[in-house]
Amino acid sequence: MKTVLISGNFNILHPGHLRLMRFAKECGDRLIVAVASDRIAGRDSMVPQDLRLDGVRSNNLVDESFIWDDTIIALINEIRPDIVVKGREHEGLSNPEIEALKIYGGKLIFSSGESIFSTVELLRSEFLGNEYTAIDYPKEYIGRHSIDKKIMTDVIKKFSNINVCVVGDLIVDEYIACDPLGMSQEDPTIVVTPVHASKFIGGAGIVAAHAAGLGAKVAYITVSGNDDTYLYAKSKLKEHGVDVEIIVDETRPTTLKQRYRSKGKTLLRVSHLHQGSISSELQKQFYEKVIERLDCCKLLIFSDFNYGCLPQTLVDRIIREAKARKIMLVADSQSSSQVGDIGRFLGMDLVTPTEREARISTRNYADGLVILAEKMRSQCGAKNIILKMGEEGTLIHTQTTKEGEIWHTDQIEALNRAPKDPAGAGDSMLTVASLGLACGANIWLSTYLASVAAAIQVGRVGNMPITSKELLGEIAK
Repeated sequence: MKTVLISGNFNILHPGHLRLMRFAKECGDRLIVAVASDRIAGRDSMVPQDLRLDGVRSNNLVDESFIWDDTIIALINEIRPDIVVKGREHEGLSNPEIEALKIYGGKLIFSSGESIFSTVELLRSEFLGNEYTAIDYPKEYIGRHSIDKKIMTDVIKKFSNINVCVVGDLIVDEYIACDPLGMSQEDPTIVVTPVHASKFIGGAGIVAAHAAGLGAKVAYITVSGNDDTYLYAKSKLKEHGVDVEIIVDETRPTTLKQRYRSKGKTLLRVSHLHQGSISSELQKQFYEKVIERLDCCKLLIFSDFNYGCLPQTLVDRIIREAKARKIMLVADSQSSSQVGDIGRFLGMDLVTPTEREARISTRNYADGLVILAEKMRSQCGAKNIILKMGEEGTLIHTQTTKEGEIWHTDQIEALNRAPKDPAGAGDSMLTVASLGLACGANIWLSTYLASVAAAIQVGRVGNMPITSKELLGEIAK
């Protein structure tokens, strides 16, 4: 691991400092920033050393920072950085660091950072800002199904009583923010430079993380490769409060999906993955781990991305055991760049396909949405269907209603008028709708809560777990 060192007073973190830190971070793997003590800085210390240190530590480019109270030679001898970075204004002056670095082969580099990086904070803010103010509420739908705040609040509070088992493909999503440079003169290609990267748990992992964030007790069983992406995912899932069991398959990489974005738009997606089914031996291990969890489980969610984690024989065996224990069953099977079949999950309490996924499964490209939903429901024996239609919202179709109710089908329009990133909307909808049904709520209330969760999710960039606090705060409006 290559270590880079910067030292200075850092009275105020101005754009010049940020550019220098960005440049230094790109020179190695670990950035250390030494903040001069009040004694070392002398008259140049206009802000107390502890406050200057706090300012440096607030920058997530910095891996380690501390107060430095000795000579620069002593500092280098103690840390032995591979590279020391100083501002361009020091070039040509006396730099005692050079002799200390020569002893073990370290380097001194001068740079003030490229001016291109002045936009980095704006690019990073895309991943931090949320757009909730654009959420509308379907008053007519709420009235038709007698939904009120107290009912919704009570259901959300019951999420903490649910033990959930999630099974399915593990994915890590990486968003790479880019600054546009222009058009290549050799061919008509857009040229960008990456300036910031953020990773998020995706796939079935984010379904598990959503459920944990909403208060449920969650076990997640999956398969991954043996690589850095696996280590990141395992650590992050535990941080989200998920009890995770990852079966390592040495023959495949952990699925990593990269999105290159600029000016709020995705320019390119790159996926590192293997789509072949897991071996019979790994299927046996997977099945045994699921069985260990079923006796204390009230809800089982299949989150299938069709990358080989859930072969049909394994799915059938798990469904059989879950039904024997009267566990609620929910399934989602994605067909985006890959092709899946939601119809292979038989006898579910809920399935949540997109319109495209439902048409692929039923091979029906002509009928209207209500007929499509009924054919989908009949084909796989599901009790409830939530048909996801992107910007057009969702269509809800149910097998049964309470006595006196006339609604078998209804629709909720998309609630967020200004979505920032559609990725992950379906996962949040799947999770919240499933928890709602598991708590005893009907399909109408469960889907409404799920739609609010999806509106929250698309109001930000990247998959971050929905929390019960967020959901309660939104319905309070």
